[in-house]
Amino acid sequence: MEGRSIKIHSSLNHKINLKVIPGHFATNSSHINLYIDLTTTKTRLNEAAEAARVMATQYVSNALIDTIVCLDNCEVIGAFLAQELTNAGICSMNTHQTMYIISPEFNTNGQMIFRDCNQGAVFNKRILLLVASATTGNTIKRSLECIRYYGGIVNGISAIFSAVDQVEGIKVNAIFKEADLPNYKSYSINECPLCRSGHRLEAIVNGYGYMRLN
Repeated sequence: MEGRSIKIHSSLNHKINLKVIPGHFATNSSHINLYIDLTTTKTRLNEAAEAARVMATQYVSNALIDTIVCLDNCEVIGAFLAQELTNAGICSMNTHQTMYIISPEFNTNGQMIFRDCNQGAVFNKRILLLVASATTGNTIKRSLECIRYYGGIVNGISAIFSAVDQVEGIKVNAIFKEADLPNYKSYSINECPLCRSGHRLEAIVNGYGYMRLN
């Protein structure tokens, strides 16, 4: 798979890039023809810092953000983003005048939860939701439902890549959008033309990476 990868640089910052691999892949709610590899953006110090710098410019200085909730192993970017937002004058109402960076947990039923020790960083807090990628927006919807269940107030959504512009009326600020990817397609699982043409699935993918199918 990796031998077919194509590197794409961001028009917002050429130090940020992602790799796409053409093929036939399954997410938890769709089939896609390009796997988007965001590993280096999330795990390399310099690239994570550059991604955070771009994300921070997408928020106005009078926004309130108390907590960044990170999905898909985006905690490194989340930490840099908190610093960039603080430097840019984004206010926090937390007692110590600093932002929390936390991640939810998934229980055995696949439900998104926050343990008791982290619930104080969500309840009545202004939340910025940070995800690696969004293809249909379904994971973001689940995240919004979870955050609101624990009393959080979502003030923004950021992504490295997003094929959706907004979810439940909240704009998704993304570094890469669908137009940046050559011929990117997302299909309903029951209406996938790749399946109909007999093209077998190569891997199951999500924001954490991929798992090959033999």
